[in-house]
Amino acid sequence: MTNKLIDRYTQVGMETGVASADPHGLVLMLLEGAISSLVFARKEIDAGNISAKGEAISKAIRIISELDTSLNIEAGGEIAANLRTLYDYMGTSLLEANLKNDVRKLVEVVQLLSELKTAWLGIADEVRPKKHLVGEKTSKEIASYGLA
Repeated sequence: MTNKLIDRYTQVGMETGVASADPHGLVLMLLEGAISSLVFARKEIDAGNISAKGEAISKAIRIISELDTSLNIEAGGEIAANLRTLYDYMGTSLLEANLKNDVRKLVEVVQLLSELKTAWLGIADEVRPKKHLVGEKTSKEIASYGLA
């Protein structure tokens, strides 16, 4: 019963965060969600829990796919086109990581996502007031995920 209450509380918190976030904040939430899923997948590989690993990697792939489909190539030009290529590469890498339990591929994608997140945080002042940032983590916090 307690786990169900905790799960529901977490779900309500996430829904509230999504409902109150602007587009910039939503991208940050997606990037953090993909990173968190891959950190979890790494732990499940180490624990030998193949099913949970597969679910976590699949979740990250879905998040990356959502980021990809949200791109506006016409408005974003070369940057959006490069992001599309990067998202495709990450998705392919995660499929390989899932099939081969390849921790190096997971680490590589986490690093790429972390770099994207850092860049996205860097443009926050240009696109919205700083007080609305959601899920900010510094490079040191990202390094503390223990994937390396």
